[in-house]
Amino acid sequence: MNNAKRKTPKYQEIVGSLRRDFASGRFKPGERIPSEAELTRRFKVSRMTAVKAIQQLQQEGLVMRRAGSGSFVAQSSEQTRRSFGLLIPDLGQTEIFEPICRGMMRTPFGKDHSLLWGHAVWDDRNREVEAERLCRQFIEARVSGVFFAPLEFSEHHGNMNQAILAAFNDAGVPVVLLDRDVAAFPERSAYDLVCLDNRQAGFVITRHMIEQGCKRIAFFARKGSADTVETRIAGYSEALIFAGLFQDSLIVRGDASDAAFVSAEVVEKAVDGIVCANDFTAANMMQTLQSLRLKVPDTIRLAGFDDVKYARLLQIPLTTIHQPCAEIGASAMAAMLERIDNPNLPGRLIQLRGELIIRESSGANVGQHAEIKA
Repeated sequence: MNNAKRKTPKYQEIVGSLRRDFASGRFKPGERIPSEAELTRRFKVSRMTAVKAIQQLQQEGLVMRRAGSGSFVAQSSEQTRRSFGLLIPDLGQTEIFEPICRGMMRTPFGKDHSLLWGHAVWDDRNREVEAERLCRQFIEARVSGVFFAPLEFSEHHGNMNQAILAAFNDAGVPVVLLDRDVAAFPERSAYDLVCLDNRQAGFVITRHMIEQGCKRIAFFARKGSADTVETRIAGYSEALIFAGLFQDSLIVRGDASDAAFVSAEVVEKAVDGIVCANDFTAANMMQTLQSLRLKVPDTIRLAGFDDVKYARLLQIPLTTIHQPCAEIGASAMAAMLERIDNPNLPGRLIQLRGELIIRESSGANVGQHAEIKA
């Protein structure tokens, strides 16, 4: 076989060249770097390749972009060392947030700053109280910014989320939202939001189920789910509409561990595939289906979202969408630093692609991986 080395992508050549320029001092902190047009001419590449290189350097924290001015070498001196608050009610309960936070700090620019976790005991009874207390604590500590994963949307929680954001706004503390918005889908707030592209993820995983031969695919979510679930449902619906298979009655909200409820929604509706709002719901669904003597994947194919640690350890390993947590964290830190430098930027929606992890539960070949395509 030919063992020739794989050719380095063009955008990586640009990234490597600029990294060397930064290390040598050719471009100093705060100094403007060549524009995308200049890089296009210098390296004889397309504009999109130059854009991709700049985006990579932004994610690494080596470059900051200023609207209308261009891209500049990031500052990393003691004078720019900052501390940021983490207001994440699901921390310790939802697997994705700890790796997101690690992603923030493992970027080259993140290591120059610190994250304040605060002291809170999150449970269903005191979430609003603890969130409000941490908000005051961070304002008193004069943090440079706050990463906020809003309380799951409801009328009461929505009011609390808005109160917290108003307090930060009055104190001049910039906020970057993680995972979900404070506005109910399809509305968007004026804040930066960094998250998985949930709509595309919903489309891709539903299309995968269709490719496995499913004709009647249900979407299961518990009542009062997060805004991200509504976005996943939108992607699920689009995939079925394109395939001519959509039925509104197959969007189901309820308890996946309730055998009578599941039987009524699955058996009586002749469902042959189920997309669950997350892996936790999918794990409960798998147990319930087994109690009803419905075999996964022989009788019903099953999939979830998030790729939590136990997803591959279930009795039938679960097909799911893997969240790019480290990349979400790095992008959130980059967004925060850019927000501080450019406070008048409009609110941005920064969505990252996940990865379709194919396992036995969907009835496909084991061990396949497929990056989500736009």
